[in-house]
Amino acid sequence: MSVFPDQRLSVAPMMDWTDRHCRAFHRVLSARTHLYSEMVTTGAVLHGDRQRLLGFDPSEHTVALQLGGSDPGDLARAARIGADFGYDEINLNVGCPSDRVQSGRFGACLMREPDLVAECMSAMGAAVSLPVTVKCRIGVDDQDPEDSLFTLVELCARAGVTTFIVHARKALLKGLSPKENRDVPPLDYPLVYRLKAVHPELTIAMNGGVGTLEAAVAHLDHVDGVMIGRAAYHTPGLLGEADPVIFGQGCARDPFEAIEAYKPYLSRQLSQGVHLAHMTRHMLGLFHGLPGARTWRRILTVESIKPGAGLEVVDQALAAVRRPGLTEVLV
Repeated sequence: MSVFPDQRLSVAPMMDWTDRHCRAFHRVLSARTHLYSEMVTTGAVLHGDRQRLLGFDPSEHTVALQLGGSDPGDLARAARIGADFGYDEINLNVGCPSDRVQSGRFGACLMREPDLVAECMSAMGAAVSLPVTVKCRIGVDDQDPEDSLFTLVELCARAGVTTFIVHARKALLKGLSPKENRDVPPLDYPLVYRLKAVHPELTIAMNGGVGTLEAAVAHLDHVDGVMIGRAAYHTPGLLGEADPVIFGQGCARDPFEAIEAYKPYLSRQLSQGVHLAHMTRHMLGLFHGLPGARTWRRILTVESIKPGAGLEVVDQALAAVRRPGLTEVLV
């Protein structure tokens, strides 16, 4: 049974990164942080290998499915399929700036079509009993962010949406790469704060440039939730502190405990034919800033790609991190 997601802290949907193995790893670090799938297009959901694209481990709850698309009927059908798979939330991507996404008429370019977004959300909301949510930018190109963001939110709210995750930057659809669009346009946190002040009845979570739990706590004075992206992936150890720091529950989980908790998942997946490297690639940054971090990364990177690699590789890497006398901080 789906559980209503707690949006105080979530890990952003990131293409090629937040797959099922990454999410299972993040879950052993934090029991409470809300997780998101990579974006999956409606075409892939409707016509592709659904088990490969949508399957996930029950340990991941709460977990959201992020969809990419702009056809209300297709989105409604894809949302129903996601609900049948057991996701706790269906999210619409209105923020990705890549050329491929634009050519498919979805992602950030939909900021220019708020009426269509509202129609899509209405169709999705009618199709499922789960929360349907929007992840958006504050605007694109020459739009006035105050107008574009507030218009989109207000139209979608009338369509029944109550939760919005706002990446607090514009997306510049011409002239910047997707990577540059994550860094170059300036952040406007106060605009997202104003959105929450004007709409206290809505759940507003903020994304963009948040690299620490301390920063997340500061933002939570103004909004309902914070979504962390690259920092959670590259330095996943910060998620080990999330439950007590953000949610006020549970104890911090250190990296060594997290590895032990992840091993049963690794073992199950290995027995099903999953290559070790597909899972260990998400663990490389776990010991960032600690003695032996470079050794950990090197062993996992080199050894996990070899045929037949198993848990012994993880144990070897872990033993190197713990090796007595290794005092140089290697990052």
